Amino acid sequence: MATKKSTITKDKIVSLYMNYVLDNSEKPKSVYHFAKTNGFTETEFYSFFGTIESIEKEIFKMFLDKTVELLNKNSDYETYDMKSKMLSFYFTFFELLTANRSYVVMILKDQTNQLKKLMQLSGLRTGFKKYVSEIITDEERTQIERFQNFQEKAIQESLWIQLLLTMKFWIDDSSPAFEKTDIYIEKSVKASFELMNIAPIDSLIDFGKFIFKEKIYNK
Repeated sequence: MATKKSTITKDKIVSLYMNYVLDNSEKPKSVYHFAKTNGFTETEFYSFFGTIESIEKEIFKMFLDKTVELLNKNSDYETYDMKSKMLSFYFTFFELLTANRSYVVMILKDQTNQLKKLMQLSGLRTGFKKYVSEIITDEERTQIERFQNFQEKAIQESLWIQLLLTMKFWIDDSSPAFEKTDIYIEKSVKASFELMNIAPIDSLIDFGKFIFKEKIYNK
């Protein structure tokens, strides 16, 4: 009896792509080669993706979507203020990145073309800014003093830059269980919210000392 061919799905293509990159230490040369290697057709590929590059964009966007999905499964999440939601996002997001660290580091660490790297993260950027917009407009935003003095887009962009810097720190982090990244997250999120609060700068100074120590003394 002939074996029934399994149905190809978007998630299946993504999984096959990540495995291909890890197994071969490079991207597929073409859609044809990738599809043939994994036993499906180009037509099936194009049902979900237009190019090989579009898969990479989708992977990072999927990390974000899964993060938000997991957050929303927590019944207490909606009661959090904006700062607590952001911390929860970071810790959940980086747990997912850590579970896929070999792929993420391979894709981002050796990417010398910064513009191309940002293009790979464009889906993540759009989704992250949408997420930030949603928690900004939450009723809990009243917890942030003088919030009205900040433009929403400016906050979205500054938090996006913060996420990129955190990803860079995580990629370079060699501490056990990436514990230094956890410290970085706590200090950087606290510092950013104190900036929005125009609060005392103790946290900014503390964060600055941590970065200085990690980048200067631990080289």
